[in-house]
Amino acid sequence: MSKVNLADKFALFDGFWEPKIAGELNNQYVKLAKLKGEFVWHHHEIEDEFFMVIKGHLTIKLRDGDIELNEGEFYIIPKGVEHMPVAENEVHVLMFEPKSTVNTGSADSDKTISNLERI
Repeated sequence: MSKVNLADKFALFDGFWEPKIAGELNNQYVKLAKLKGEFVWHHHEIEDEFFMVIKGHLTIKLRDGDIELNEGEFYIIPKGVEHMPVAENEVHVLMFEPKSTVNTGSADSDKTISNLERI
């Protein structure tokens, strides 16, 4: 493993809602993703989910209120909590997730990514 420059890694891809593996530690992936628009309502049965905004502004909709994240802020969504990320404009996020985490969790969606690309 060599050092990682986040700006360089984000420059390698353009697609939205398609997480990429940038590293791994302790049976978890370090994922990078570009987000724009609405995702799908979903939850993760056995995994917490960590979202850190690197660039832009992200809204994480929860059934009981919204979480607003700006650059340099993060939020951990506990397992079992239904949520839907929304990005009005392009957002760059860093995520730490167990290797078993599927991006759409409990939802079956055309946005489900089964095989993650390494960058």
